Amino acid sequence: MSYVLSFHNILRWLILLFGLLAVVKAVGGVAGKKNYTGSDNKTGLLFMIFCDIQLLLGLVLYFGKDWFAMLKSNAGEVMKNSAMRFFAMEHAVMMIIAWILVHMGRSMVKRADTDAQKHKRSLIYFGIALLLILAMMPWPFRSGVGRPWFPQF
Repeated sequence: MSYVLSFHNILRWLILLFGLLAVVKAVGGVAGKKNYTGSDNKTGLLFMIFCDIQLLLGLVLYFGKDWFAMLKSNAGEVMKNSAMRFFAMEHAVMMIIAWILVHMGRSMVKRADTDAQKHKRSLIYFGIALLLILAMMPWPFRSGVGRPWFPQF
């Protein structure tokens, strides 16, 4: 399970990289009235793919580390403990919402008629998803829930 957690930790950097890149390209596209290119599409696609892999790893960790079992058996205790609540509820639920937003964003971009709409929808959906991801990561400076910047092998 420690290898899954390590890979989950490493993968967050790819998600942040491609999420930030997708948002920056969308801002540039909206501000500069640029065409929506294949590069813009690939960046959003990679952001989504890495989020998909991250979700699968997160689900393995969630059920493999018994967060769900603890929540089912003793929800009151889990909710009283801020670190346990963070991983059992807050982190899991908000990251799933971010994952949904990324998928909705990809779908909405595909349905858009104009390049301007594609950039605008990318900016909205990917931007909100990226903010949620940033807010709910267990950064090292977060008291009680912080994880290292990089995994220790």
